[in-house]
Amino acid sequence: MRLSREKTLRLSHIITDVLVSVADVEFIEDRDTIRQKALQILLDLLKEEEAVDTEVRKKISSQKKEILEGGEEWDVLYRKYYAEEMRRMGIVHQPHSQ
Repeated sequence: MRLSREKTLRLSHIITDVLVSVADVEFIEDRDTIRQKALQILLDLLKEEEAVDTEVRKKISSQKKEILEGGEEWDVLYRKYYAEEMRRMGIVHQPHSQ
């Protein structure tokens, strides 16, 4: 999923706000340090997802037969290979319904 810098910044603020609102969460660092760490985690996850996307696209393009993006076969293979890559990374992938 591609997110703009503004959206990732907004998400980091939302995450921090939610953590602040939870009574059982105690901050050791200041709020901005926590927000910056949340932002870095989000950016790292997005980089990982982009690497998975690149690997999946490479697998699809390496098929003997040409499979056009946007077609049903391409979509099925993309979901299959994406789930495989997620499992390989130790992440259980829950596909969203479309």
